Amino acid sequence: MKVDFLDKACKEQEITNRKFGICDDEDGNKAYTNIDDSSKWVATVSNENNVKIGFTAIDNCIEVFKESSKDKESSCDGMLLFNKSLYLVELKNQATGGWLPKAIDQLKNTIKLMNNNDIIEGITYKKAYACNRKHPNFQVIDHERKRRFYSETGFRIDAQAEIVIK
Repeated sequence: MKVDFLDKACKEQEITNRKFGICDDEDGNKAYTNIDDSSKWVATVSNENNVKIGFTAIDNCIEVFKESSKDKESSCDGMLLFNKSLYLVELKNQATGGWLPKAIDQLKNTIKLMNNNDIIEGITYKKAYACNRKHPNFQVIDHERKRRFYSETGFRIDAQAEIVIK
C-alpha cells in the first residue's frame, strides 16, 4: 500500500527559528513544533544558521496499516526535512528503563515503511533520534548497536533530546 509521508495535512509550515521544540502532549494527537513554551518540549532543535526546516508529524497523523489488516503500524512521532537531510524523531516521556529499545524499534519500522514508499530517495544525510524528556542528556548507545542500526537502515542514530541542525 502506498503511503504519503509528505501529506500536507501533517506537514507544518517551515520554521527558521534558532531554537524550537518538538512536543507530544501524549493525548492521542500528533506531535508538533513550538517556539514559545519550552516546558512542553520533549526535543530541542538547535538551528544556529536559521535553516528552513519542515516538520511533518507521522504517528497519529499519517495512517499506515499492517498488510491485510486494520492494525496500525508502529511509527516514530515525526520527521524534520531540510537541505537534502531527513531526521526522524521518536519522543518519549518515561523515567524508567525500557524506553530506548522501543524507540529504536519504532524508528526502524518507520524507516522500513519509508523505504517501501520511496521516500528516502535523494536524501543525502539521514539520522534517527530517540528523545526522552525524562532523560534529556545523551544516552549511551553502544558502538555495535549503532553500527548494526546503520547497516540495517542507512541511518545514524542518537539518543538525546537536543537535535543540532548543521
